[in-house]
Amino acid sequence: MKVAIYSRKSKFTGKGDSIENQVQLCTEYAKNLGVNPTDILVYEDEGFSGKNINRPQFMKMMEDAKLKKFDTIICYRLDRISRNVSDFSSLIDELSSLSIGFISIKEQFDTTTPMGRAMMFISSVFAQLERETISERVRDNMRELAKDGKWLGGQLPLGYDNEEVKYIADGKERRYFVLKVNEDEIKLVNDIYNKFLELRSLTKVSEYLYKNNIKGKNNGTITPSMVKDILTNPIYVKSSNLTHQYFELNDINVTGEPNGCGYLTYGKHKNGKKTDKSNWIYAISKHEGVIDDLTWLDIQKVVDKQSKRGCRTGSGKNGILSGVLKCAKCGSAMVLTYSSRGKDKENRSYYYKCNKKYTMYKCNNANVNGSEIENFVIDKIKVCDKDILVNEYKKLKMDFSSLKKDNGMLDIQKQIDDKEKAIKQLVLNLSETNNATVSKYILSQIEKLGDEVDNLKVKLDGSSVVENNIDAEILNIDLIIDNLERFNKCIDEASVEEKKVLVSSVVDRVVWDGDNGEVIIVYHGFDEEQFKDNCLHLDTERICMAYIKSCFFSTDK
Repeated sequence: MKVAIYSRKSKFTGKGDSIENQVQLCTEYAKNLGVNPTDILVYEDEGFSGKNINRPQFMKMMEDAKLKKFDTIICYRLDRISRNVSDFSSLIDELSSLSIGFISIKEQFDTTTPMGRAMMFISSVFAQLERETISERVRDNMRELAKDGKWLGGQLPLGYDNEEVKYIADGKERRYFVLKVNEDEIKLVNDIYNKFLELRSLTKVSEYLYKNNIKGKNNGTITPSMVKDILTNPIYVKSSNLTHQYFELNDINVTGEPNGCGYLTYGKHKNGKKTDKSNWIYAISKHEGVIDDLTWLDIQKVVDKQSKRGCRTGSGKNGILSGVLKCAKCGSAMVLTYSSRGKDKENRSYYYKCNKKYTMYKCNNANVNGSEIENFVIDKIKVCDKDILVNEYKKLKMDFSSLKKDNGMLDIQKQIDDKEKAIKQLVLNLSETNNATVSKYILSQIEKLGDEVDNLKVKLDGSSVVENNIDAEILNIDLIIDNLERFNKCIDEASVEEKKVLVSSVVDRVVWDGDNGEVIIVYHGFDEEQFKDNCLHLDTERICMAYIKSCFFSTDK
């Protein structure tokens, strides 16, 4: 019988159900089942949450499960695997299809019995309920703080600093933060509003600031999108009945009585994504508003109108190279733009342009026809010699594996074990002596060894992080190799979105130089310098593809 032990902890503590303790308990359990220590594989993820299963060692374990490297998975507790019921259910189904058992020693669940499977699902439901209840309690608390107009933290807006307020409640000192006007920065905010009223253009305001070397918070360049954020942020407006009505008409929850102070916002984003407006809260804060309500509301109309009629760019349905195609001149992303000609919106032509072309940076790289460069790149990937690429990736994987061997984790762990054994022996000696001088010496030795053990554990923690990173890189290389081998089989029949995923999975970036029609394809793990003398060219004048030089790793000569 071969066993896999899986352990996970969200962060390193060295206490309780630490990685080491989990592995030790699972190992002892396996030995009691008659498993030979040489037949035990250990997978450890430290510093990873249990809310999903996107963890390097967990994914490696599942790959090994498909290769039948073990018969049973043992973990210390169910929530070490996942706190998400859907993920847990899928895992059990997958293990069942592979005829691999699952044991949780804390709950004493075993998938080899029907009752064990049922009890595991019930327990995983409660684990998820516990996580979601805690999250909901935190969100509710944050909502109440927002309704009171208290600053909840995060990136400070231009024009304000935060100030700590202390108070006594229930005999304990408590604190919260409020925003305080930064006199120097708030002048810039007023200038931005006044300049927009004059120019009526986000880009022109941004260009004006750039040309006059006017910087934002932390001395950063103020881009057109940042100008828009400043103009539409309710933190700056003096609250009034008019602003209240405006937000309510836009289905936004408003709290507090209008008093000329600005608004704080809460609930606009969750997990990095914008939420529905019904979840937003605009709370009148305790900080001073700086923009008159009528001025602010007038600007909202202008900005909203411009946003609706603006040029359509981004990763639309045809954007196979969106996020991958880069400008050779300034390094910015090439964004997708659709032609304004033609009534048939579904079949309009499209092209890629430098994201900084029409901003204050004035990049002059030529645009490129979208379908032409997409087909060109796909054709070049199809004909490249994938055997050479795969061999290079395998060499890279071996280099990472060598780094892992040189990491020294086993040696550090052995030193820790030896010193802890020495401490136990010294404690035993201390209990057996009545000599004060000897006791004092033993205590000093125990203290010295204890400090050494603590330092070694810190070092081991660092080595563990390095090893996790190495494992993640090795896993990435395996995925790249797999995608390379599948590329030619799948690309022709794939949908646009699938093509986008396939290309980005094997290509780190594609660089476009409009001056000479040069296209450089950079595969993951390789440097652009390797491609300087082996460029591809797109003949844009004749609107066709032409090989001027051979493709890097290409079979075409």
